Amino acid sequence: MILHRYFARRFLMTFLGVLAVFFLIMVFLDLVEQSRRYASAEAGLRDLLALTLLNIPRAIYEILPLIMILAAIALFLGLARSSELVVTRAAGRSALRAMAAPLTVGLLIGVVAVAVLNPIVAATSKEYEARGGALRGNASVLSIGSSGLWLRQGASDEQTVIRAAGANLDGTVLTDVTFLTFTPDVGPARRVNAASAVLTQGAWVLRDAKVWTFGGTLTPEAGAVTLATMRIASTLTPDQIRDSFGTPSSIPIWQLPAFIDRLREAGFSAQRHLVWLHSEIAQPVFLMAMVMIGASFTIRHQRGGRTGLAVMTAIVLAFVIYFIRNFAQVLGENGQLPAALAAWAPPLAAMALSLGILLHNEDG
Repeated sequence: MILHRYFARRFLMTFLGVLAVFFLIMVFLDLVEQSRRYASAEAGLRDLLALTLLNIPRAIYEILPLIMILAAIALFLGLARSSELVVTRAAGRSALRAMAAPLTVGLLIGVVAVAVLNPIVAATSKEYEARGGALRGNASVLSIGSSGLWLRQGASDEQTVIRAAGANLDGTVLTDVTFLTFTPDVGPARRVNAASAVLTQGAWVLRDAKVWTFGGTLTPEAGAVTLATMRIASTLTPDQIRDSFGTPSSIPIWQLPAFIDRLREAGFSAQRHLVWLHSEIAQPVFLMAMVMIGASFTIRHQRGGRTGLAVMTAIVLAFVIYFIRNFAQVLGENGQLPAALAAWAPPLAAMALSLGILLHNEDG
């Protein structure tokens, strides 16, 4: 147990060191990127620094597998260089048993990342998008809640809030819909209820609509008008509505199952969010696979120039597996693979591959 605690402490300190280096590098790079992106928005240094700090957790979370494999390579190269692995093997410990502590630490880091860092990334990403949208002059136009689907559209002289009980996959066909129009001078100016609304170029086309007008001499119900069809001008586009869902990473993993249920109840496809949920649950296993890949090429005696080749091979293999994982997620989002298969197959295959390499190096 003393040896396992030693290896675990070494790996944790190595991981934190690599993480700190990447954090500093990405802060400076992202600050430059934010300065370029919002150069025309008259954003001050304080705004740019706030955007950078809000964007860094997401960036760190995305490159966590890279940080993990670099930490694993640094650990096992250090142990090999100091001959500690030789002493460990001479004491009767195999390479697989020596990996137990780093693998456990990698698993715990993955669990903490999913359980704690994921909600932090979701919160900071949402705030980043809100502040960035405010600086650019646009914001999200869609929200999905327990009471239905909500949209917002506006012009210089009025704002309209839209609520619908259901919608098609891209949000261009709404059912059981209500339009509430507000003006700066009057406040609530008009309410329209309709059985359905279809978004065409520049307008919503309503069917079986009833219109109430506020602010007149008659009561709203006395002046209500029923129309078979009606058009309401709109500046929304299908792309705006679709983009307003945001990325699944902007939703905390603890709230993601309920959000998937609300998407399905509203009539939208939840495949993208379902694949993301499975991928997040599989994240600790994927980080363990990165540790095993790093160890499979470096947990051996150093033999001159072959060390550099081994390190390069491990990093290239990690990038290939990372690409395969992302490609499988795309296939899962498109419905060509089941969500569980798209999320779990790459990390499990990576673990099997690295385990095979380790056994081959150990036993020949």
